[in-house]
Amino acid sequence: MEQALLEADALIESTLSLHQERFEAPVLLSRLDSSLIADAVDQFLDGVRHSVSVTVTGAGAFVEAVAKALAERAPDGTAHSGSGFPPRVVVRMLWAANAVPELLALADQVRGVRMEIRVAEGEMRELLVVDGAVALVHSKAAIPDGHAAIVKDPAAVRALELLFAGAWSGARPLSVHLGLGTRLRTDMARRILEKLRAGYTDEEAAGEVGVSLRTYRRHVAEIMRELDATSRFQAGVRAVELGLLPDRTV
Repeated sequence: MEQALLEADALIESTLSLHQERFEAPVLLSRLDSSLIADAVDQFLDGVRHSVSVTVTGAGAFVEAVAKALAERAPDGTAHSGSGFPPRVVVRMLWAANAVPELLALADQVRGVRMEIRVAEGEMRELLVVDGAVALVHSKAAIPDGHAAIVKDPAAVRALELLFAGAWSGARPLSVHLGLGTRLRTDMARRILEKLRAGYTDEEAAGEVGVSLRTYRRHVAEIMRELDATSRFQAGVRAVELGLLPDRTV
């Protein structure tokens, strides 16, 4: 799944480059500050008719601007410019798995919006697509404050929609993700996951955890089944992706 997303992202980069030369160039917003992000998001959502697709990878100006704009347009919120979303508008929000803990407050902030949240693993880029007609692509990687592009070319926006759809189809609902996390957040599960990630043998890990070898292996089997992992190393990797263990590479 991760490889497919990376390939799709590379395709979109080439698509944007091609259409920047041939059609309407993306409007580049270099070194975005929070006010510029908020203004762009507000403009996008003012005229929404049927769909909003959002990808967020963690706390920051982008997600704060999106949450504020959505909350202002909720039927039971303080409607922006005197009107909320049309009843038929559906908001689909895709969260990066390792950012779920810090994004949970967002769900409360936009509770009044008709919205579905899913959680995806792997690398993602922050994205807002409205009505399949315009997109805002935000990247944190290039420079410290990040950069963004407003994309209006139909073919480029369509490519971004396809990237979102691919990630969305392979993602799990937030409620399922949280249930999985709750079952695996016990102290025993965390200690075993640490041993799996570190590459301990069963005998070594059982001794350090303080259980019999048989009991340890039973716990490992249950954890791997919960994580849908086919190897112990993969279980450790997935635990990081799901936010069950800290990412030591950061």
